[in-house]
Amino acid sequence: MQRRPGFPAKLPVSGNAAMGKPAVAPSSPAQRKPAVAAAPAGLGLDSSAVRARMVQKLAAGGITLAPVLQAMGAVERHRFVDSALVNQAYEDTSLPIGLGQTISKPSVVARMCELLLGAESARHGGLGRVLEIGTGCGYQAAVLSLLAREVYTLERLRGLHDKARDNLRPFRLANVHLLFGDGMLGYAKGAPYAAIIAAAGGDAVPLAWCDQLAVGGRLVAPMALTGGQQMLLVIDKTPHGLKQNVLEPVHFVPLKSGIA
Repeated sequence: MQRRPGFPAKLPVSGNAAMGKPAVAPSSPAQRKPAVAAAPAGLGLDSSAVRARMVQKLAAGGITLAPVLQAMGAVERHRFVDSALVNQAYEDTSLPIGLGQTISKPSVVARMCELLLGAESARHGGLGRVLEIGTGCGYQAAVLSLLAREVYTLERLRGLHDKARDNLRPFRLANVHLLFGDGMLGYAKGAPYAAIIAAAGGDAVPLAWCDQLAVGGRLVAPMALTGGQQMLLVIDKTPHGLKQNVLEPVHFVPLKSGIA
């Protein structure tokens, strides 16, 4: 019986330089734009100017890929937070979404999406099928829908799964598949995946994720070091095996098994 790889995995680390940006922006569904509904009163008549300022800050902070910046500017983040928090929707901060979970900072979402687009398969043919672990409120899935051909997104908490479904319904994203289940098991029926992205961090990489990742694909997830410090982990699946890079510190909710 195979053992689940621990963290840090005993894999060669080639440093941050391996996270190089694609020379050419991949041809992707980034041209699609989700349906736009009326902005809430807390953000005035139109949130586009606020989103534009957020995108400018992302670019100033190091996000360089145009498809990622376009997707971040297209998806209305205030649609995915509680009404009492809409005025904070475009600040670079995580916000509570209920059941002890949070919506990630825009800078973290953009960073992880840019890393996905740096995978070998994405550089050559665009981002194909993506598996997201932890749907949460659905915001990151909406962003991914503009970058990938197909998105499978798993949520273990029924309340958040239902919330994400309600949040995403107005956008009519035909390439997003909402799934309720244990994210640690992945979703074998949709495999292999060009990319896997996780919005929760544990102390080991589930074997199912590595198995379901396509050769040439990339996994981006927070993982906990000894002592509890989370770091952003990137695993590339090559014809010769897995290659890992440990990047900057991050802070995500804990990765848990089962459904609730």
